[in-house]
Amino acid sequence: MKGYKLIRTFLIGNLCGVIMAAAVAIVFTIPANSDYWRMEIWKRGGGAWTFDKNGRLSWMWTVEPISETRPAKRVITPLSRANVRTEKL
Repeated sequence: MKGYKLIRTFLIGNLCGVIMAAAVAIVFTIPANSDYWRMEIWKRGGGAWTFDKNGRLSWMWTVEPISETRPAKRVITPLSRANVRTEKL
């Protein structure tokens, strides 16, 4: 009977390891290889992982990100036809 407990513990440990590896693959690997996210980073100017002077790892845009909102178009209003009197010379 003791051998079965050892085998069962071993198999449960392997199952937990497989589940954890699958979770890591879903959370990190698949989105990192997604063309959608690659294009989002490319459209916004690109970015990179950097170390600051204290040695902390952080994400930084390589250029200023392009905003989602487009700048408002300039409105050109036609000249109003006011009651203008012209004098004849």
